[in-house]
Amino acid sequence: MSDAAQPTAAEVRAAAEAVKTALDRHLAAVERRSGEDDPAVSEAFNQLAAAAEVYDELLYDRFDEVTPFEIPGTDELPPYAGPEEPNAISVLIRRDYAVAEPQRLLAQAQRVEAAEYDEAGASAEGAAGTVPGALGILFGEFEPDEIASRHKEFGLEEGDSTLWVTAAEEPLEAGEWLEAPFEHIDPQGVVCRFDVSAVFDDEEDGDEDEDLEFVEDEDLEPLDTEK
Repeated sequence: MSDAAQPTAAEVRAAAEAVKTALDRHLAAVERRSGEDDPAVSEAFNQLAAAAEVYDELLYDRFDEVTPFEIPGTDELPPYAGPEEPNAISVLIRRDYAVAEPQRLLAQAQRVEAAEYDEAGASAEGAAGTVPGALGILFGEFEPDEIASRHKEFGLEEGDSTLWVTAAEEPLEAGEWLEAPFEHIDPQGVVCRFDVSAVFDDEEDGDEDEDLEFVEDEDLEPLDTEK
């Protein structure tokens, strides 16, 4: 960055003051919190993270220095700008799994398949003999939440997961989004987001000596997939 484009020392000082103000507001919101998911605390957290990010950038641009703050994903989710009183919501879920024990997966699917054929008075034709076939049988038989709670029984190993809640003025017409369920998500319509990832555990283990870290107990923010 050229000298002409650099922020002034006064701008850096103002950004530092903004962080102090945001810290006070965040502490006040925490002291007054009405429950685990108090929206005032979430708003104060986001304001504090945003103020710290601005200060960190200006400090680096002006003085080539950094802060010890870690600000996760603050530019991934814009502020909510959806309806104040939504009449409909969409819940978007993605859960990733590794097929850790293919033989266990196949065995479970074969049991389901055999039971279905026995009930129908027919003989099994081996549709559960491949991993894709077994996955189709199990996800067709069990709800995703049940598979999530029993994933080890099915030979699966949990990976990352995310849940997004988005708001809308009105419910969509039946069948309207089925062909492309995740294509038209407005990030500003996301009410909240909950992420689960081993990455957060790794960061906590590695950051025990950090002076200050802007991380909530649960990552609240928004995205994508599942059936």
